[in-house]
Amino acid sequence: MELQVERDVLADAVAWAARALPSRPPVPVLAGVLLEATDEGTLKLSTFDYEVSARAELPADVRTSGRVLVSGRLLADISRSLPARPVTLTTEGSKVVVTCGASRFTLLTMSVEEYPALPQLPDSSGVVPGGDFTEAVAQVTIAASRDETLPILTGVRMEIEGDRLTLLATDRYRLAVRELRWRPSTPDLSAVALVRARTLSDVARSLGSSADLTLALADGASDLIGFQAGGRYSTSLLVDGEYPKVRALFPAESPTHAVVSTAALTEAVKRVALVAERNTPVRLRFEDGVLSLEAGQGEDAQATEALEATLVGESIAIAFNPQFLLDGLGALGAPFARLSFTQATRPAVLTGQAEPDGDDDDSYRYLLMPVRLAG
Repeated sequence: MELQVERDVLADAVAWAARALPSRPPVPVLAGVLLEATDEGTLKLSTFDYEVSARAELPADVRTSGRVLVSGRLLADISRSLPARPVTLTTEGSKVVVTCGASRFTLLTMSVEEYPALPQLPDSSGVVPGGDFTEAVAQVTIAASRDETLPILTGVRMEIEGDRLTLLATDRYRLAVRELRWRPSTPDLSAVALVRARTLSDVARSLGSSADLTLALADGASDLIGFQAGGRYSTSLLVDGEYPKVRALFPAESPTHAVVSTAALTEAVKRVALVAERNTPVRLRFEDGVLSLEAGQGEDAQATEALEATLVGESIAIAFNPQFLLDGLGALGAPFARLSFTQATRPAVLTGQAEPDGDDDDSYRYLLMPVRLAG
């Protein structure tokens, strides 16, 4: 194999592909990045850990086509440190020589024959705007569980019905749901997939800057999902299992709701939570025109603060885990937050709205379980 490629293009592609490298590879070849140079003038870089695969394609001046496997992290470190000059990659026996200006590196190769076959990207299911998808993933993954003993809850459920794509996640204490429009490959497409939240976040961060992101769900019993944007491809195994029927947690109606400035409430919760010890809640009391926040009690440090709020319905006092409340407020992306209630012992629903007296935007809903107060 012999080729020449631009340094920045190579460094970006290697860094992106290296994301899928396992920290502790079960077999040595999985620590490698597979380089494939084609006669069509393309360099493909691939990584795979049996769960997630990543492949980047970039233009190159290919003089001799071929395939070679080298240490992925070492190649990433080298590519990042090279001067801003064209990079030449050549094979010499069992080694790969990387030359850039006056810099020259020699890397040992690994057995290409022992490298597992990469999964094929399924056919396209549709296209979603990259920015919208990135925002939606960030909004829902905050509610996904980090507890690996409950693998189903570490996933994000993706539901597709025609041109509506819904993402939802829960860790049993809160539930986040985001609906967005997309362009399906067939108008009547209906599909469900459960993707690891960690994988989905990584894909959204690395591919979401593209104008369009292609989603690819395999038909039938396949347990694979694919993502593609700008010459970069990624696949992931789906999480196996039946996701709990969590939509029923949303109340059919909420007789009480309050509207408050998102920024003001966020800052107030951060301040009063300073005296809240681990696993103790922040208490919120909504009365006509005023929201009172309290934390701490008894002999401990205490804090109180009052904010202006609009209340529709009866006064209510409720308590929340402060970090869970802050997560929801941070995900709203709206200047005003609406908190909707049924009663103090039932979950509250957070939505955003543009004006204090306008309608809320229910394309994103964050349901939060309250903390029971003693007495």
